[in-house]
Amino acid sequence: MERLNADDQLMLWGDKSWPQHIGGIAILDGGGLLNNDGQLRIEAVRRAVEARLHLVPRFRQLLRTPRWGLGGPFWVDAPTVDLAEHVRVVPLPAPGDEATLLREVERLRRQGLDRSRPQWRMWFLTGLVGGRVGLFVSMHHTIADGVAGVAAVGAFLDTGPGTSGTAAAHGTPGATRTAGTAGALVPVRMPAVAHTTRDLFVDALQRQASQLGHTLSALARPADRTFALIRGEIDQVKQIAQRHGAKINDVLLDAIAGGLRGLFTSRGEPVDDLVVRVAVPRTLRPVGERATTRGNLVAQMLVPLPVGVPDPSERLVRIAAETAVRKASSRTSAGAMLRSRLARRAMLGIMKRRPVNITCANMPGPAQPLYLVGSRLLEVFPVLPITANVSLGVGALSYAGQFNITVIGDRDTYPDLAAFTSGAQSELRLLAATPPSAVQH
Repeated sequence: MERLNADDQLMLWGDKSWPQHIGGIAILDGGGLLNNDGQLRIEAVRRAVEARLHLVPRFRQLLRTPRWGLGGPFWVDAPTVDLAEHVRVVPLPAPGDEATLLREVERLRRQGLDRSRPQWRMWFLTGLVGGRVGLFVSMHHTIADGVAGVAAVGAFLDTGPGTSGTAAAHGTPGATRTAGTAGALVPVRMPAVAHTTRDLFVDALQRQASQLGHTLSALARPADRTFALIRGEIDQVKQIAQRHGAKINDVLLDAIAGGLRGLFTSRGEPVDDLVVRVAVPRTLRPVGERATTRGNLVAQMLVPLPVGVPDPSERLVRIAAETAVRKASSRTSAGAMLRSRLARRAMLGIMKRRPVNITCANMPGPAQPLYLVGSRLLEVFPVLPITANVSLGVGALSYAGQFNITVIGDRDTYPDLAAFTSGAQSELRLLAATPPSAVQH
């Protein structure tokens, strides 16, 4: 049994109002994943996942919240992990293009995660044009922040097409049984717990209350989201940053500023002197610990974006100056500041009223191509959660020379999300075309 740390509890605390799920959208070459009939080799995929499951302990555990007075939430080993429930195939309807893929990802996202099972799922989306396969991975934010989430998913991938899955570690509790198309059931030993009659009665009441809570939460489903993807090159982004004395994350923030400027302009809204604040998570993990870490350890920065400045280069220089000042100040993780329930409840009210409607995150990914069951991972895009009154999330992930961005917008607030995406893409093109001599410092 392992208690959640303060940051993890913060992710769990707002879950009923704003489901805290992170993940990614990937596109794979179907070569090793599809058989001669074009069907996904789901048994091979489940065996590959099963062989690596011990590398991500949270994927073999349940999240439990004890009754009042017995401490905070904790992780406990699951009796079994039914991979038929966690690793699934979803055929895409025609025409199987990118728009179809993103609509299906949104439908799956809204299904949420079953709290009675380990808090993760993988959906393989077949029927993409060109014989490719989509993959949507979702996990609860208590399992990992963005940096730890990249490491968790990476545990199931290979560095070459012929690399075999890592065998289960010696001493892993229980035995493994593969049940054909039913998937693998991975038994895990549970700690013995003594129950009194009163304990069982209270537990029964708690289960009923929990079921009622889940029912009410289901009736208050999160708002519909719209997804859009932006593709870039990490070397180009690095060159832009170097030319402007900025960081990669500053370039992402400037792309958001350009996207907002394009969006407001298309709506006929004034942009002169407009400043928009964006919430930016900042990892507090040492670089050497990021590949093997789990859980959450982040601080938040609020960065003003000078949307009203017409020149992209000047905008980026100003953003870089702002973030440099804010990074220089010491930061404490949000969970450490909100250890008490009273503080977290107060924070709830602040989050509902805070003047921040946009969040963004930039995560470094592997520089080399990766593979799953012999199929190359062609592209990968992060999926951010959106909480409170935040209606737009922008996440970036570098992978194998790419700099890929996912834009997630509230469907009602951003019915014209394409205008934002177009503005962000235009901003990156203009910055890339700016000669060094034209950059103003």
